This record gives sequence, structure tokens and C-alpha cells, in this order.
Amino acid sequence: MPTALVVPTYQEAGNIERFLKEVRSALPDMTVFVCDDNSPDGTGAIAERIGAELGNIEVVHRHAKEGLGAAYRHGFDHALDAGFDVILQMDVDFSHDPSLLPQFESAIREGFDVAVGSRYVPGGATPDWPLRRRMLSRYGNEYARAALRLGMHDATSGYRGYRADMLRAIHFETTRSNGYGFMIETGYRLTAAGAKVREIPIVFHDRTEGESKMSVPIMAETMLSVTWWGTCIRAPRLTDRFRATKLGRRLWSFTGPSSSPR
Repeated sequence: MPTALVVPTYQEAGNIERFLKEVRSALPDMTVFVCDDNSPDGTGAIAERIGAELGNIEVVHRHAKEGLGAAYRHGFDHALDAGFDVILQMDVDFSHDPSLLPQFESAIREGFDVAVGSRYVPGGATPDWPLRRRMLSRYGNEYARAALRLGMHDATSGYRGYRADMLRAIHFETTRSNGYGFMIETGYRLTAAGAKVREIPIVFHDRTEGESKMSVPIMAETMLSVTWWGTCIRAPRLTDRFRATKLGRRLWSFTGPSSSPR
């Protein structure tokens, strides 16, 4: 059961070399797909150099910065086409501890459909965050869990592992979210598909190199999408009528037809 790791990158020149060496140390036989969005700082070129040194590292050079969701869709396509049975994902900025990768791989090998690194189960933490950010994240996750009836505590976590057949089953390629809403959208689909979930406690640390990709537009996209999907679940007839209006058609084009639970 071969394992692949998919990592999206943009402007990660200060992290990528150390990151690739640490994930190789954590899982020596794993193949890494680096999906780089044409980083101006040369992240892709550095990844190519380290890949030539370490082996089993494929750099997917994308033409422009299109967002986190688009990069993951591209990377998952590559990993599935190559025949990998276990597909992992994580951030390159060391917010996620590479030494935990074997736990995610083991969870899938043990029969779970998805493994989610969670800050909000016992043993999880966000020690570097101020109280305001901690509360925004926690209550945002609680809102998403309640609205979408999610089967996981940390809906926005980007540290995950998947069984390949489950990724195919949720038709990830039809997701529309491009920011961190991609995590919630895939989590929603996994729950709807009855995925067996293992939550692994993680301690999330702030990056020390580079800049965060989180922004107000990304947060707005995420909350708008969650509200729309939740409404689709609870009032399908109402949302069908709303979609027939001009405003509804505009919202539908933004959140995408794939976001409907039906």
C-alpha cells in the first residue's frame, strides 16, 4: 500500500528544503508531490534540487497562484493517477509536525478512511495564538460542525490522511472552494459519505519563515459557503426557490453546484 504526500507551496523558499528532508526522515519510502503555484521566490526550483538529491519527490509546477483548494485538487489527481493507496496532506511551514506523519499513515492502514490532525481534541493545542485568534478559530469550527453536522472536531485542519478510494468517492475534483473552505468542504463530503474518521491530536505552531496565506477574503468565502451548505441541508426546498432568483444564481455560481448535499 504505497503512500504519497501532497503539499501545496507558494513563497516557501525559507521552509521547503528543511521540510522535504524532515518528511523524508519521518517516512523514508513515501513519495512527495510538491504543487508549487509559480512562486516568485524560487520555491519550485529549490524543491527540484532537493528532489534530485533525495529522490521520490515530484514537483508539479502550476502556472499561477490559484489557491489552496486548486493546488490540492491538482496534487490529489497526480497521486491517484500514480496509483497511491494512502494520500497524506500537510502544510510546509512547520505548523504541522512532520514527525507525526507515521501516525496518519498508520491510521489509514488500520482501516480508517480519513485521519484528521485536530487542535480541538485532548492533547491538541494552539500555544502560539493570542486569545482572540484562538476563540475565533474554535467558535468558527463549532459553527461549521453544527451547520454541517460534521464528524470531526477540527474542520479546518490541513493535516490529514485519506484512503484513496474515499477520496475518489467524495469526488474531490468537483469541489469549488479555493481557500481554507476546501478543508470544510471535503470534511462535509467525507461525513456525508459515512467516512470512518480518526482524529489525531496535534499542537499547531505559527510559522517562523514566510507569510501566512490566511486573509479576510478567504475567511469570508469560507463562512459564506458554510452558511449556504448548512441551509441546503436544512431547507432544500427553500434553497431551490432561492436559486431561481438573480441573487441566488450569483451565490450558486460562487459556492458551486457541488456544494449541494443532494
